[in-house]
Amino acid sequence: MTGHFLSANLIPIVNSLILGLSIASIWLIAALGLAIIYGTIGVINMAHGEFIMLGAYTSYALQSSVGLPFLLCIPASFVIVGLIGLLLERGLIRYLYKRPLDTLLATWGVSLVLTQVVRLVFGSDPKYIAVPEMFQSNVQIGFVNLSVLRIFIFALTIALVAATVFLFYRTRFGMQVRAVMQNKEMAASFGINADRVYMVTFAIGAGLAGLAGSLFGVLAIVLPTMGTAYVVQAFLVVVVGGGTIIGSVVASGLTGELQSIFAYATSDTFARFILYLLIVVFLRFRPAGLFAPAKARR
Repeated sequence: MTGHFLSANLIPIVNSLILGLSIASIWLIAALGLAIIYGTIGVINMAHGEFIMLGAYTSYALQSSVGLPFLLCIPASFVIVGLIGLLLERGLIRYLYKRPLDTLLATWGVSLVLTQVVRLVFGSDPKYIAVPEMFQSNVQIGFVNLSVLRIFIFALTIALVAATVFLFYRTRFGMQVRAVMQNKEMAASFGINADRVYMVTFAIGAGLAGLAGSLFGVLAIVLPTMGTAYVVQAFLVVVVGGGTIIGSVVASGLTGELQSIFAYATSDTFARFILYLLIVVFLRFRPAGLFAPAKARR
């Protein structure tokens, strides 16, 4: 009887912890592209939220006009938004790499332009991405009821992190990226084209944001301003993680679980307040984040 009572009391806590993992996976997907751009190039991309929004609208347009299945819309969003990011880097960002304040202001201006362009093309009314039937059911594991869509997003997050870590730590391109980060001039003396490394890295980061938007589009309504709701958490995850990929993984897990636990004990709004307050206090004593780069970028 006592064991049954304890089990019943643990059910909400376990559900809260699982919800925290779901929140963490969403935040991590939103932050992954930002962590790559900021951690590798050192650019604070204020248009990252709008890249997420473009990914959602890309999936909506492909699904509604072409009839492309949602599972194919996900990689398509990565490619299309990645190409948009590549054009932005070639046309604007590459001229501002040594001017961080100008880069911040420029990308903020780009975010305003992208929002208005989407509003003119698609209108301001909310759009909806159809959820595939296979994702509309739930899975019962013990006393825990899990959405198939949430399970898919969590599994895709793990796959994306693994692929990103492999790309940047186990491939020749990743070695070139790390060399440019440590010493751009020395890397150039070994024949590494830093300009090309920056271009590809920015395109990958933008593509990951577009992929994130494709996933977020099935979780909520699609609006021209939707990116703002995700970019704040993405920046917090990257800053707390120290601008590294591994740091962002740990930071998203901690912040997601903390928000879920605080929301269970209080309310969602108050939970966000407590979480943001804790992050401010943490950064006061450790401004470099959890996993700061070993050496400064040159």
